[in-house]
Amino acid sequence: MSVIPDSHADILDSKGFAHLASIGPDGEPQSHPVWFDTADGRIRISTTKARQKYRNLQNEPRVSLSILDPENPYRYLEVRGRVAAVEDDPDDAFINSLAKKYMDQDEYPLSQPGDERVIFVIEPVHATTMG
Repeated sequence: MSVIPDSHADILDSKGFAHLASIGPDGEPQSHPVWFDTADGRIRISTTKARQKYRNLQNEPRVSLSILDPENPYRYLEVRGRVAAVEDDPDDAFINSLAKKYMDQDEYPLSQPGDERVIFVIEPVHATTMG
């Protein structure tokens, strides 16, 4: 990820939670703690179509993610970007990979019948760091 400084790229490999900031239906900012992963220089998150963040990102693709270093809370990476793609996750492969990363479980234990999962692929355009 050319936007991400080498000094803080390790945070993207951590089990740190990202706080995703999106814009709500009335223009107010909303923050959502999310699991994340990276691929091909992009950040990926999972959600269901029933959640507010899904609707927010459908209406306004610009986002910000703040990720604390789990080893040092005074060190962080903020990434601003835009949703570059929305991909279906019908077999829960992506959310299950996140469950493995964050919980060391093969399957996401909180899935509900009828959940329609999607993957938001975020293209970083700017990064800010501290620590």
